[in-house]
Amino acid sequence: MNYNKLGKTDIKVSELGFGAWAIALDWWGKKIEEDEAKRMLKKAYDVGINFFETGDMYGKGKSERLIGEVFKDMRDEIVISTKYGYDFEGVDQIGHTELPQKFDEDFTRKALKNSLERLQTDHLDMYGLHNPKLNHIRDDSIFNVLDSLVADETIKTYQVALGPAIGWTQEGLEAMDRTNLSAVQTVYNILEQTPGNELLKKAEEKNVGILVRVPEASGILTGKVNADTKMDEKDHRSIRKGEWIKASLEKVEQIRSIAERNGLSIIELAMKFIMTKKGFASVFPTMISEEEIINYAEMTKKEYISTSDMKEIDELYNTWPTYELKATPEAN
Repeated sequence: MNYNKLGKTDIKVSELGFGAWAIALDWWGKKIEEDEAKRMLKKAYDVGINFFETGDMYGKGKSERLIGEVFKDMRDEIVISTKYGYDFEGVDQIGHTELPQKFDEDFTRKALKNSLERLQTDHLDMYGLHNPKLNHIRDDSIFNVLDSLVADETIKTYQVALGPAIGWTQEGLEAMDRTNLSAVQTVYNILEQTPGNELLKKAEEKNVGILVRVPEASGILTGKVNADTKMDEKDHRSIRKGEWIKASLEKVEQIRSIAERNGLSIIELAMKFIMTKKGFASVFPTMISEEEIINYAEMTKKEYISTSDMKEIDELYNTWPTYELKATPEAN
């Protein structure tokens, strides 16, 4: 396993991270029972993953609680990142339905206290704004509170996790101007490089680490999703429509020769493509079994993609049609 410096900090994170949302929510076609979730967390650590990224809304604290129970005696051996901003008390969590958001000081301190208790720790390596909009990014009062938490060492640093859909370019670019921000999290994969390429470029300039989610393009790149796939409406991938799946499968065929000449599967090529990018810090594929954790860990052992192959992928990407990006209205 390779480890990267996390932005401006001295924190070293495994380039393959464990995104811990799926162990608390059945939004990826599988309900993971608690015993299996704990085995997965332990397996992740065993294969060299030290970076565990979660959020307080995942299962209304369930994901944080599981991490806390598994690693309560190993705090100094792992890097814990969690996020806040959703007022999830008294509401149902269903697929892509957005919940009320709050980032004021009282809510922030209360959310952090609850997360620390569930995670069984007195500090976080990284805290994050969960899907903030542009008005939040421009609100100095929010970042003043986060800066004060860095100053008193309750958190070491903070991130902005962009979303929920792909896009949010201006939000990411402006967030990187915040002094103590060390990471920006975004949807990015070999088929969907916009706005990720632009974010990566500024991240390198600002010494900010890009954290990548959805590297498997919602299952297209692993082969789990094809033209015949039917998804339950509560599945997080249900937003992907038939036209998108068809177009994505056609793109996969265009990159297949690059994968084959490197002795890689499509998903191995896709993962290595991300890991080769400057500005990249860690990637969180959605892993729902111990076997998948082992398989993804094996992908980190092979060599990165050559400069010539990276150039060919970029040139190919530039021939593909553009797609709609989401953003806060005032960013348009």
